[in-house]
Amino acid sequence: MSDLARRQYAGAISRAVAYVVDALIVTVVVTGAVLVTVLVTSAVGPRARDLAEALVPISLLVLPAVLAVYNCLFWALAGRTPGMALVGVRVSRTDGRPVSWPASLIRAVVLGYFPIGALWALVDRRRQAVHDKVARTVVVRVIEPIRAHPPMGADVPVIEPAVADPREPTRPAPISAG
Repeated sequence: MSDLARRQYAGAISRAVAYVVDALIVTVVVTGAVLVTVLVTSAVGPRARDLAEALVPISLLVLPAVLAVYNCLFWALAGRTPGMALVGVRVSRTDGRPVSWPASLIRAVVLGYFPIGALWALVDRRRQAVHDKVARTVVVRVIEPIRAHPPMGADVPVIEPAVADPREPTRPAPISAG
């Protein structure tokens, strides 16, 4: 069976949870930056405070762009965002290869400025949203889970430490005749 035939496309719930996690991360970072700017400029004076207050509605316009940059970088470099890693999914091209920079950028911009297009994944047989269709990508489940330790009951060889026992007398290494 080929790799393409074994792929499991990610469902709507896992995709939505990943998107919400990533959107929250970006929102917290942008909101924190705006709050710090407002606090610093309020200490400077009233003219700077007026500028900071104008920054709040502008940040709402910039938020989709920041989300697009965030997504593009993570998809192009790692194949998934932190939210996607949390739910165990990744983005790949429709042929199974890693996502390219141009595809990541297209996918991120369409998702950032047209998030309602994600609903198309609910009716698509490969669960592709509009941004997936445009960028020729799919979101798939990561089949092999990453384990920090072997499962319980597994036969694991015991590896002895390489430290010598201090109670043993040291012996010189034999000299080989060469």
